[in-house]
Amino acid sequence: MDYYEDMAVGDVTEYGSKTMSKAEIIEFATKYDPQPFHIDEEAAKETMFGGIAASGWHTAAVCMRLLVDGVLRDQASMGAAGVDELRWKRPVYPGDTISIRVEVLAKEPDPNDPARGRVRSKVTGVNQDGDPVISWEGLGLVARREPGEAGE
Repeated sequence: MDYYEDMAVGDVTEYGSKTMSKAEIIEFATKYDPQPFHIDEEAAKETMFGGIAASGWHTAAVCMRLLVDGVLRDQASMGAAGVDELRWKRPVYPGDTISIRVEVLAKEPDPNDPARGRVRSKVTGVNQDGDPVISWEGLGLVARREPGEAGE
């Protein structure tokens, strides 16, 4: 289990892969983001995407799953305080394979709770060509091995 003390600013890790299928893209968008370029192949051809593209929210959900499976399952995560700077960098199309890169940007003890620290990480989803498709800064809360430890 990785605790707050085990994390260092500048740490970079890469995780997972998930290939996006047309059926999944349409299913997600039909339920949560039913815009024509996500659900209607003919209508999508007439848009800037030139065909079916995944909802940005679908891309975020897939990256979150990769984050949970690759990072948070082995981390003493206590949840998160939110995200900043969410950006959709480029479309995700059927057949694209997404993986994530996580970089620790900053950390500090939580002034309101000595049992945890705050960790700011940049999460970047990339496609099979290494092109960024999404990014955000996560504001994670991570348990401390020794609550109240000085020197952080």
